[in-house]
Amino acid sequence: MEFSSLKNHLLIAMPGLHDGIFDRTVIVVCEHNEQGAMGVVVNRLLDLNMSEVLKAVDITPSEEMIRRPVYWGGPVSPQHGFVLHQPVGEWQSSLVVSENLALTSSPDILTAIAEHRGPEQFLLTLGYAGWGDGQLEREIAENSWLHGPVDPLVLFQLPPGERWQEAARGLGIDMRLLSGAAGHA
Repeated sequence: MEFSSLKNHLLIAMPGLHDGIFDRTVIVVCEHNEQGAMGVVVNRLLDLNMSEVLKAVDITPSEEMIRRPVYWGGPVSPQHGFVLHQPVGEWQSSLVVSENLALTSSPDILTAIAEHRGPEQFLLTLGYAGWGDGQLEREIAENSWLHGPVDPLVLFQLPPGERWQEAARGLGIDMRLLSGAAGHA
């Protein structure tokens, strides 16, 4: 079987995915190869704002950072921050997702954001989601996830509470009409 990467795709949790962790989530797949996959959840907010996170890493936040939310990126390494952003730019430690999108984990991007020199569009997550060899493919085969191309509108323009439904709508699917039960022929 030929491997097909889902890098630069959205994973959209199916209504039947009731694992308590990824219910109704939208994930940007930032890396996907034969060894596994990693991505960040982009629609689940933490009870933190960006100002609090910047202060915790000794960066002086700008005033508007109080209003910028922080996202739960997933259960792996929840103490580490990741900035999903466009444009890609040049930062000390970035994973290029596409020609327009990157995931950066180095503090230089946080300093630039605080000083209004950062990327035009971004969101800060704590933690990430990870899958081992073949795990994501099995979950897709078990009807846990829909997948489709990344849509910057979904990532950066819509309120987090609308991203799950709108990401599915971009695939022509109305999640309200899907059953939570999966069937196999």
